[in-house]
Amino acid sequence: MAELLKNLFNKTTVELLAQDFKAVYPKFNTSLFMELVFDKNWEKLELKERMHHAALCLKEVLPADYNKALNIIIKTAKERLPLRDGNFANIMLPDFVSTFGIDYPEISIDALAVLTPYPSSEFAIRPFILRYPDMTIKKFYEWSKSKNHHVRRFASEGCRPRLPWGLAIPQYKKDPAPIIPILETLIDDSSDYVRKSVANNLNDISKDNPGLFLEFVKKWYGKNDTINQVLKQASRTLLKKGNADALAIFGFHEKEIAVKGLKLNSTKVKIGGELEFSFTVINKESTPQKLRLEYKIYYAKSNGKQSPKVFQITETVFEPRKEYEIVRRQSFKDMTTRKHYKGIHKLAIVVNGAEAAVKEFEVI
Repeated sequence: MAELLKNLFNKTTVELLAQDFKAVYPKFNTSLFMELVFDKNWEKLELKERMHHAALCLKEVLPADYNKALNIIIKTAKERLPLRDGNFANIMLPDFVSTFGIDYPEISIDALAVLTPYPSSEFAIRPFILRYPDMTIKKFYEWSKSKNHHVRRFASEGCRPRLPWGLAIPQYKKDPAPIIPILETLIDDSSDYVRKSVANNLNDISKDNPGLFLEFVKKWYGKNDTINQVLKQASRTLLKKGNADALAIFGFHEKEIAVKGLKLNSTKVKIGGELEFSFTVINKESTPQKLRLEYKIYYAKSNGKQSPKVFQITETVFEPRKEYEIVRRQSFKDMTTRKHYKGIHKLAIVVNGAEAAVKEFEVI
């Protein structure tokens, strides 16, 4: 089982960061800092709670004057953090800036760009966007042209309208137009790290503004293979929803395709078990056809209603008048991201966004 992220924020990593502060600021009280951080409640705290708690403790051992404290943090970042790149405890530093620097935007916003190569500042910038929208958007434009790929990614990731685990930005959910030039600057970036962020930002936009998003895709699709890949990843939500315009852009059109013989290994599946199913796809056209083949599980919810979840099978060219047998298994083990409930479920086979065959089954 993968290590919980919160457990990477531990005494070893915090002590390493304390040593870095001590090297830059000899008055840093390492023992007091460690005592404050690892109090009786530490083990109960989740990751974001640990991050914020540690930032509050850091305030107790740095100068009371915010400017002086920030200068120490920046000096530590520039001189010491590159030596310990990847130290998970560094995530407390942007939170310190966000917590105590919100009334000092000129120096704090620049500080977040300095810190972002070590722990990403994408969460810490959000309160500044809400309070200082004009100032931050100008900074995002500036960062999008940085020589540092971490800062360029920050320009995209920081202004995502729906950043997971971060504050949503209502004005960008309503009207993302101000961030479009930033994404256009970065869409063909040399760094895959940056391009993935651009795709995620665009995917956020597609959820609230599908029309504007599709205009963007149509404008940029076909420029080169790299941009096409970004746009394809950015379109994942609309493609899963079967949006006809999005499907057409990527060459998935309504064709005469037959799905026959959908079979389930059982009409009853135990929680913790798995469902095996099979079916046959036939391209009835006289020419090869590009198909996006998926299956959709309509999961029963605790209130008795159903909620669909789409799973991809393949995207490939199907030869004319040829039969393709598909076999898949779907686990019904409970996970942290999905809890299963007893009741009637449905399985649908989806071809180029359209449901082609459906079967019901019961989870018991």
